[in-house]
Amino acid sequence: MQTSQKHHHSSGFDNFYQTTDSRTGSDNGSTGSHSSYPASNVQIFTLESYDVTDSYMAYDSPVAASVSSYMSPVSFSSQGSQSILSEHYRSPENTCESLFTGYPAIAENPSAVLIRNQIIERSKKLGMKELLIWCAQAVSGADSFTAAILIDMLDQRVSVCGEPIQRVGAYMLEGLKARLEESGIKIYRSLHCNEPTSPELLTSMGLLYQICPYWKFAYLSANVVIGEAAENESRIHILDFQIAQGSQWALLIQALAQRPGGPPHIRITGVDDHQSTKARGGGLEMVGEKLSKLAASLNVPFEFHDAEMTDFNFSVQLQNLLIYPSEALIVNFPYVLHHMADESVSTVNHRDQLLRLIKGYSPKVVTLIEQESNTNTAAFVPRFIETLDYYTAMFESIDVKLPKDDDNRIRAEQNCVARDIVNMIACEGAERVERHEVLGKWRARLSMAGFTQYPLSPTVAEVIKNMLNDYSGNYKLAEDKGALILSWKNRAMSTSSAWR
Repeated sequence: MQTSQKHHHSSGFDNFYQTTDSRTGSDNGSTGSHSSYPASNVQIFTLESYDVTDSYMAYDSPVAASVSSYMSPVSFSSQGSQSILSEHYRSPENTCESLFTGYPAIAENPSAVLIRNQIIERSKKLGMKELLIWCAQAVSGADSFTAAILIDMLDQRVSVCGEPIQRVGAYMLEGLKARLEESGIKIYRSLHCNEPTSPELLTSMGLLYQICPYWKFAYLSANVVIGEAAENESRIHILDFQIAQGSQWALLIQALAQRPGGPPHIRITGVDDHQSTKARGGGLEMVGEKLSKLAASLNVPFEFHDAEMTDFNFSVQLQNLLIYPSEALIVNFPYVLHHMADESVSTVNHRDQLLRLIKGYSPKVVTLIEQESNTNTAAFVPRFIETLDYYTAMFESIDVKLPKDDDNRIRAEQNCVARDIVNMIACEGAERVERHEVLGKWRARLSMAGFTQYPLSPTVAEVIKNMLNDYSGNYKLAEDKGALILSWKNRAMSTSSAWR
């Protein structure tokens, strides 16, 4: 792995990530880490209580953070098209009225019947994935006759309590129905029936955080980079564009509190979004109060500033973010830049515009964590297949920790993942806010904005590998030209890179 030339030996992370226990957390029998950086065994504090004797339960998740900021999550049913927004996956009698108005009528004439029978016979020989792709092709080609037949058949096969492909299929099928009716954004914006309460949403986020390493991968990899970059800085300003519940910074404050020579003055500017506000049951002042209390208990000089964004394009004037030359600026983009419209959507190109603005402030380091998926400019059918493969892998990784019929798992997937899937399938243009890019494209985009890659040190990989000891051996970590890639089996899921 390519490393920084600077030798990092006194950032405070060495002591902070030392083993504190040997608890067993892996489904494959592996124990907690025994090397110098067992990140998964760190004792940290919840935003609900920073009592240093309490264990920590984080409430942020990558998929939850990826959910649309101005819309609420939704529960889906496995009972077919007439229960698109059911209250409970086993209770079709409690469903809301479907927004899908029905399929095109199939004429009962000999030719139509023959074609329908041929479609049905062919479909019996196909697996779920092939059937979903065939249906997507029919919808894409405006073949409503074939699409209607396949949707009817898929309704009988998908299930939110089934195998991973069945669960992903249930959500993708709803997106296909909306797209076929040319009402994608109408349905997408109406997915609010029986939306979870704030505690329910917070619980769903917390569950996904605990059973999947994707968000811990983001927190820990970015925090080690930030700790190293801030090693000799007396004042740092962290600009976080997806602060969620602030859990990442509780970790960092504790680490920097142990820095030899004392901690720096830390100022955090957090960007808020509707989903996080709902989950925490209030605005960013709640995050600021809790982090301030933690910092005070550790004698860390601390300030908190909030910046609410009005939409996915982060329409905020950076001069209002109080960026001072005397502070080392650190910018954090955790699973959030893919929400921004780029040149394929708007001539304004908000994605590149924000990167250029940030570069203009000469940040000490920029951390970028993104889902490794190519859905931004891909045509509909390739995007459909990419989405199907990505989320099937994610749901497979979830199954390792929880059974398929676990109510909490079902609600977590419905509350935190379903909306992303529907958006990628049902919506186009500015209405489609889920626009992932692969690492190579991010490299090109940041390079064009004037950034150079900041190679991750071996310490970052060591921390992540130790964290993964608490999870299935099917998770893999690989290095790619100074960046890290987290995979489930052979499927790349998330990447972490740093820039300056």
